[in-house]
Amino acid sequence: MPAPHRSPQVAARIGAFVVQAAAARGVDAGRLMADAGLAAAALADPEARMPLAVEERLWTLAAERCGDPLFGLRAAQAIRPGTFDVLDYAVRTAPDLRSALQRLARYNRLVHDLASFVLVPVEGGLRVEHRFDAAGVTPCRQAAEFTLASLVVVATQIGGAPVRAQAVAFAHSAGGDAEAYRAVFGVAPRFDAPVSCLVLADAVLERAVPAADPGLSRIVTAHAEQLLAAHAPLHEPTAAQVRRLLAEAMANGPPTLRQVAARLHLSERSLQRRLDEEGTRFAALVDGVRRELALRYVADPRLALGEVAYLLGFAEPSPFHRAFKRWTGTTPTAVRRAAR
Repeated sequence: MPAPHRSPQVAARIGAFVVQAAAARGVDAGRLMADAGLAAAALADPEARMPLAVEERLWTLAAERCGDPLFGLRAAQAIRPGTFDVLDYAVRTAPDLRSALQRLARYNRLVHDLASFVLVPVEGGLRVEHRFDAAGVTPCRQAAEFTLASLVVVATQIGGAPVRAQAVAFAHSAGGDAEAYRAVFGVAPRFDAPVSCLVLADAVLERAVPAADPGLSRIVTAHAEQLLAAHAPLHEPTAAQVRRLLAEAMANGPPTLRQVAARLHLSERSLQRRLDEEGTRFAALVDGVRRELALRYVADPRLALGEVAYLLGFAEPSPFHRAFKRWTGTTPTAVRRAAR
């Protein structure tokens, strides 16, 4: 029997943060909350959640009332330890920045029903993609810019040295001063991209967290695992989980059904059955992830086509070119030439 439908929700702590950031800039907090539909009682309950629609109204109204189209980008500077409770502490107690991002990707569901982070290895670094796990739904401008900026802010805080991205992209259109973005990320972003993301170099990801405490880390992550197990996802996105695992591991060749099933703590038969129930097959997901990544990589002029083939797990360029022609009806060279 299908689970009853419910609207996507986020931690009320996110709403509290937006209200506090706006109030610090002179916005009437009470009126902002009332107009967005955020009940004051939710701010007093650390476990409270609120509809995603309320969060998006808060971001939009806060930006309008501050008169700042880059409100979300600038609000990230106000993040402090504990702002997002267990998720925040799980990230901050990781031994290095790469592990911190892996924990963010795993535990983000503690604060948001739809938002996910996909970690995709690229040449010399890692691309962190931020998206919603629901068709036709995307993060609002302010939330998207806050989220990517917060990655750089928190990485700088816990790593003890400034962090700069190699590249940044947003799925929405441009709407602010390029220098303001450069001040946060170290580079100017690209807009109207397929997905909002940033790229961090391996040298940055390997930085140790000076204040990391292995004992505290074990306690925090054990608690985070308990909360994650208790917090059922909005849907049963087995296919979405498989796609994420495939994207993360693709550069080493697509993982097998057995490997993915093990990562999801399922038998191969159980995983196949769940995918069947969702109307898809493992092989189709592998092909779909490869196609999606191929389109993104080919659109990135910094990557040679030979590197694209490698990042997609092809042993040599020729099978990649054949697959790309099957996916798109044209060649990667033609697509790149047309984009110039």
